[in-house]
Amino acid sequence: MSAPRSPFAETLGSLIRQRGVLGSMVVSESDGIVVDSNLQIGVRGPAVAALAASLYRKARLSARAAGYGDCAFLQLEAAQGRVCAVGRGDLVLVAVAEPRANVGLIRVEMLRAVEALA
Repeated sequence: MSAPRSPFAETLGSLIRQRGVLGSMVVSESDGIVVDSNLQIGVRGPAVAALAASLYRKARLSARAAGYGDCAFLQLEAAQGRVCAVGRGDLVLVAVAEPRANVGLIRVEMLRAVEALA
């Protein structure tokens, strides 16, 4: 008997197959807890999830307060890689990528995949 599949398994699988992506997660925006993930060994999932949820929540609230509407896509670029996030409802889709990853392709895939979050 196999374990039941998560409703996010296909979405996370499509993201992890992008060149340079080291992990993908669905995270609760309100508390940064991982709902589901597909991570390579060495990716610090809980820490990245908490960071991404906090940044996304603050960007969303700030963008609305400034009159810019919803935050569509968030990217954090650091020396060791990138964290990309898109949200829908109380869920945030997060991708962790290498510094050399093509963020344009990741962005397109994430914006397409965020429709599965509901």
